[in-house]
Amino acid sequence: MTGRAALALALGGMFLLAALSTGSPILLMAAALFFLALLSGCVSVLWAAGTLRVSGSLDCRSVHRGDRAALLLQIRHHGLLPLAPIQLEISPGNGRPPQTVFLRNAPGKLQTLKLPFQADHVGVWAPGLQAWALEDLLGLFRVRRRAEAEQLSLLVLPRLFPTDPLPLAPGDPGSEMLSRATEDLSSPSDIRAFQPGDPLKKVHWKLSLRKRELLVRKFDEPILQEVLLLMDCSRPPSWGRPEAEADLRDALLETAASVFADQQGTQLSVHFPLFGAHPVELEKGMGLPLALENLARVSFSDPDRFERVLALESRRLRKMGCVVVISARLNSAMVELMIRMHHLGPALRLYLVTFVPDDPQLSPLVARLMQDGIEVSSVEPDI
Repeated sequence: MTGRAALALALGGMFLLAALSTGSPILLMAAALFFLALLSGCVSVLWAAGTLRVSGSLDCRSVHRGDRAALLLQIRHHGLLPLAPIQLEISPGNGRPPQTVFLRNAPGKLQTLKLPFQADHVGVWAPGLQAWALEDLLGLFRVRRRAEAEQLSLLVLPRLFPTDPLPLAPGDPGSEMLSRATEDLSSPSDIRAFQPGDPLKKVHWKLSLRKRELLVRKFDEPILQEVLLLMDCSRPPSWGRPEAEADLRDALLETAASVFADQQGTQLSVHFPLFGAHPVELEKGMGLPLALENLARVSFSDPDRFERVLALESRRLRKMGCVVVISARLNSAMVELMIRMHHLGPALRLYLVTFVPDDPQLSPLVARLMQDGIEVSSVEPDI
């Protein structure tokens, strides 16, 4: 019951009392009209509320950031008495407040509502109907209830952009790594004629004496070097505005996804641990689609400081040819850890996600990294 209904009830009671006191049929008719309006409004709202059914679906399971998706709602209710337009509170599912949509009253008919929206941030969205409200034509009675539609889920995947080829440890430059990597001297695979420049330790002396020519052993190709991707999964800085944190998350995830995707066409093994509430390690063999889905589910809830992650991951650098660090923050402790990692052997590249690439507070730290041979690339988030 709304304030209008209380007023109508009071007026109806007043007219009824006056009619009984004076015996006036006009006052009695006026009181009857007030009570009839109250009764019809109550019945119309309760009837529709008891029979209203809502079902929802999405036109796709996943989209890339910036693409559009659509929420499909089907609504039906019964009743013979008129109602005001149905009020729907629809949430886009990305933490923003719900939007209000009005749907015309059509009792007994199945109405389909298509609501397109833009997926402007990477993550798991849960769009859907949050609540609905019914009201009679005079606004006397109103019923609002939480929607019981099934929970919908939309994966907003990171977009990809081309990245530069990764630097590899000295002695293993790019596509020539197979031929110039350290060979496994315990696994000879064939014999060939000696060529100028071959080391003497490869000469097969017994067979050379027998064949009366210098022959050298050929060895199996070594295992390729590996790439380690490390992304800061703690909460990014806010920069003093609500959308900044979401923009930084998008840039972090899309940079990581792009580096991971560009390694699919190489022969390098890739290890990409993700930290937080649901830790998982992405590997090249799992395929790009599954990797993008896991990245979209990153909650950036890792309680550990990224410096601790760098220190822990330093233990498995022996087989790494390159380490890629992706972070939205940079401090002196991180700089010292990255320099130490680089001195252990692998090449290192830092993707620094920031709104101000030429920040004077970061310039000395970046200069220190570059002085020690570490590549630094700035990534500006889309605004």
